[in-house]
Amino acid sequence: MEHRLSADLAPGEYLSRSYPAVADSVPRAREEVNEYAESVGATAEQLDAIRLAVSEATTNVVVHAYGGSPGEIRLCASLDDNDLLIEVADEGLGLRPRIDGPGLGVGLALISQVADAFRIASRDSGGTKVQMRFDLGLDDALGEPAGHSLA
Repeated sequence: MEHRLSADLAPGEYLSRSYPAVADSVPRAREEVNEYAESVGATAEQLDAIRLAVSEATTNVVVHAYGGSPGEIRLCASLDDNDLLIEVADEGLGLRPRIDGPGLGVGLALISQVADAFRIASRDSGGTKVQMRFDLGLDDALGEPAGHSLA
């Protein structure tokens, strides 16, 4: 699959990638989503939150999804009105109770704090998906931050 950098995306295009579920893929995924988010108007503060959320979600795939077997991280990002939508998914073992720790863990808790909306679910085809929404506050007509003029 040929990967185009998000800076090469035309308006209305989305980012869709897959990576091997290994530690080296986490910074690659984070950087590509960062580039895409920057190209659609995310602020510096939002970029920090987006990078953190993508890092946590992709790290969860690497650590938990495949139980040591090979697998893939699937990543999609798109702009929907004023919202940046990001999904990190896997085809791994799915959601399982953890007997070695409490609750959802630190990573998912961080995502829930930095994203404007967050959802984790089992995929119909197997595995797990983490969906995140970041309100970019863009003026739909101009693609500029709301309340800002071009003058």
